[in-house]
Parts: sequence; C-alpha cells; structure tokens
Amino acid sequence: MRYHNIVGGAGVRLRAVETGNPSGPAILFIHGWSQSHLSWLRQLSSRLSETFRLVAIDLRGHGDSDKPRDAYGASELWADDIQAVIEALSLERPILSGWSYGGLVINDYVRHHGQEQLGGIHYVDAATDLGIETSYDFLGAAWNGLLPGQDGSVSGTVFSEDAAEAAPAMRTFLRGCFSAPLPIEEEMLMLGFNLACPPHVRLELFSRTLQNDAVLEMLRVPVLISHGDADVVIDIQTARHIASRVRHATVSVYDGVGHAPFWEAADRFNRELAEFAGSSATSP
Repeated sequence: MRYHNIVGGAGVRLRAVETGNPSGPAILFIHGWSQSHLSWLRQLSSRLSETFRLVAIDLRGHGDSDKPRDAYGASELWADDIQAVIEALSLERPILSGWSYGGLVINDYVRHHGQEQLGGIHYVDAATDLGIETSYDFLGAAWNGLLPGQDGSVSGTVFSEDAAEAAPAMRTFLRGCFSAPLPIEEEMLMLGFNLACPPHVRLELFSRTLQNDAVLEMLRVPVLISHGDADVVIDIQTARHIASRVRHATVSVYDGVGHAPFWEAADRFNRELAEFAGSSATSP
C-alpha cells in the first residue's frame, strides 16, 4: 500500500491509498457516508490488484482526511476533490466506483468536470438525489429512528455529539448495511472507522439538496450499476431509477445481499468489476 496526501477543493487535505499494478487501468474507489477507504479492503487485497491500479480515497471529513466545518455543501468542492486525486496521481481514464453517498460524489464530478477524463462509472448501491421528494423509494428502513426528529433534535441518533448515544445508533446503522450479521472483528473494525467521522460531518452531508437526473441523462461513458436487492439503506428502486435515466447501463442485482455487495459478495463483485473495467479500458 502506498499512501498519498492530496490537496483537494478549497485546500482540504485528502488521504488516498494505492495498490495494485501501477501500469494497469485505474479504478478509483469512493466510499459512502461516514465510511473510509477501509470499506474497500476486499478489493484492495484481492486479485484485482494483479491487473488494475487501485486507488481508494478518504472523502473530506472521513478517515485520515481533513475534517473542517462548513465544507460539505458545495457540489464544486466534492467535484474538485475527485479531480485533484485524478491529477495528483496521474490517473488515466479511471473507473469511478462509488458506493452509497459516493454516487452523489460521482455526479458532482460529472456536473462540474464532465466525463471526458473517465473510463467508466460504477454505481454501487448508490444514491443519486438528496434532500428532495423523489418519485422512487430512496432511503430504506435502516434509517428508522436514526435521523433527526421533526424538531431537529439529534439526541439518540447517529448525529449526536454524545458518544454514548452516537455509538449504539451507529452500530444499529452498520448492522442495517448487511443482510447477515458480521463476524465481531469485522463489525468492530467498521464501527471504529464509522465513528471516526465526526457528527458535524455526518449531519452536514445530509444538508445538501441534489437532483441529478440531468447528470445521469448526459452520461455516455460505460456505466455499471450494482445493487443488493435486500438493501434497507438505499432502496433498490434507486438503482432502477438510475438505470431508467442511463439507458446503456448494465445492471447487476445481488439476490439476498444488503447495502455492501463488495463485502458480502466480494468474489462476484470483484469479478464483475474486473470485466467492466477491462472492457471499458478498451472502449474508444
């Protein structure tokens, strides 16, 4: 593993980790809300590294990246973060593989930097809209009781500044990401890096208002949509909505799998990603 410090949008320092074949086609992994590059361990340590150049970032506010306040609302900032990684590491036409909130970040990038520098896009149980009424089911039952109340109170939620409240709420959320219980050592690892994201960051990420149909409809690069049909964090109707706007997309549904197919069904996920990235690398 090689670690990089990269200056992103508005000067925020980002951490990226790299492994794999330095001369192979590049895949840039973008994690979800309150996660880190460690979410992608089953990809970074897999046979994908024999063929592909693998890079995973800690988004602003997460992992080992800077965690400023009031630095998450502007779409341009997220877009500039991804562009900074692509430029700093000289990634040539990378595949952007974005999980959950990472789908929003991919859309931010395309909105402001276009798709000409990309080899393809991989939406993984991904969100595409936020803060609006949608015509499709979006957030699933895993969020019940974990979001702020109608009065704006965050007591007892994943946004609480009280660790004694936030930790069990985050554990409940984390368990909702998987269709079956994780081994305790995996659950504790994930709980640790989920809690490393400060509550103010978790809350600010939900403060955005995004409607991305126009971005989806402009996509011309290859697109793969992967989604677990047992996902209770981001409903599978979101994947179907993305596919309805990106007519050339390939859709891969994981039966009985929850919000994290890259972890629950890593062998299949890695195989399909390798096929997608390999074919995208040879596309004009």
